[in-house]
Amino acid sequence: MHQNKIKVLGIDFYNGPVCRVVDFLKNGGLLVVPPAPGLINIKKDKIYYYSLLKADVVIPDSGYMVLLWNITHREKINRISGLEFLQCFFNDPEVKNTKSILLVNPRPSEAKANTAYLNSIGFHISEDCSYQAPLYGSKKVEDPVLLQLINQKRPHYILINIGGGIQEKLGIWLKENLDYKPAIICTGAAIAFLTGMQANIPSWADKLYLGWLLRCIQNPKLFVPRYLRSFKLIFILLRYGKKGPSFSI
Repeated sequence: MHQNKIKVLGIDFYNGPVCRVVDFLKNGGLLVVPPAPGLINIKKDKIYYYSLLKADVVIPDSGYMVLLWNITHREKINRISGLEFLQCFFNDPEVKNTKSILLVNPRPSEAKANTAYLNSIGFHISEDCSYQAPLYGSKKVEDPVLLQLINQKRPHYILINIGGGIQEKLGIWLKENLDYKPAIICTGAAIAFLTGMQANIPSWADKLYLGWLLRCIQNPKLFVPRYLRSFKLIFILLRYGKKGPSFSI
């Protein structure tokens, strides 16, 4: 894994086949999938930026970031979407056979949909394998109740399916406070593309970087402003390049 990385904004983005990420996580570690709307905040949101810097695997999910980088740099990045990763992860026979998994969901409706979907494709997820996350603040994200639950149940895989910008902070806090090393997977709403809770994204649209467009069509009030703000990323990449902004916590 170490040789397959490209540094962008100081963050070590993984640059290799998605199947190797799944194999790597079988030994534990924190995976994050930062979108463009998150990357534009790295200078202001230091805890979020810290979580990206300290993650074990950072997937280059943002098609906008990948396009900008590949246009302006000789060393190219292979995009891996959160959706592509989850499809590979869920299809892995060893992962599918595990009964040691915990879902962290934002609402009961998502918990029901996520559990039903996983069971429909061959998993064995019971109700006690799902945790409903409270409403976290935007700065420090800590959850002692979840920490105690994980230390007691000791799941091998923890899927955090809450919003971007929050889940990464929860992920790094768990990584630094758990008494063992599970795989902590922060893919947020990506599972909702599979369950039908968000716009269905066909494989061809995902490969053509058009997932953002389908999301905007389904929910323009939410996603159009979010993606318009993401245009700032071009100026951040031009200013900081590989190095990224300096910070201290």
